[in-house]
Amino acid sequence: MDMTARISSHFDDAIDAMKASSGELAGPMSIAVDMLFGAIANNGRILACGNGGSAADAQHFIAELVGRFERDRLPLAGIALNTDTSILTAVGNDYGYDSIFERQINALGQPGDVLVAISTSGNSANILRSIEAAHDREMSVIALTGKGGGKITELLHETDIHLCVPHDRTMRIQEVHILVLHALCDGIDALLLGDSL
Repeated sequence: MDMTARISSHFDDAIDAMKASSGELAGPMSIAVDMLFGAIANNGRILACGNGGSAADAQHFIAELVGRFERDRLPLAGIALNTDTSILTAVGNDYGYDSIFERQINALGQPGDVLVAISTSGNSANILRSIEAAHDREMSVIALTGKGGGKITELLHETDIHLCVPHDRTMRIQEVHILVLHALCDGIDALLLGDSL
């Protein structure tokens, strides 16, 4: 086995995935930035959720909003729904794991808020229920998926935004997702603070 060649192939595959995603996602991402900025500008909040690596991405995204991205600014209202272990274990124990995000959205979500729902497969049951709860609360949804979008595709409204990475490997999808989230943060900052490029 040539380990150097194997590792190099990951870089090549990632570059191809990024290029394909740029062509498909740049337009919808621009609309997503406007949606997120609109929520913030109208005293709304951004809620984010995911499982596993997607949970880490949701938490990372919210940290960039509440803390800062690349420039100093006021904190922006965001909540990562996968970070409170007491809520997750209590709701998971009492209502089942599929309810852990849904219940928080029913408690915290308001009309005009935005849910950023992350699932590489598009089939995570608790993410599907989070989207349904967000719609019930009159929230908009930005879904980050891959592998064709899965069941999430059927749930989204015309006013929602679906950022589906055109790839089937979980690692490539997650790599694109973090770039997508960074680009959304940069877009929000550009609208808040002006273009720094």
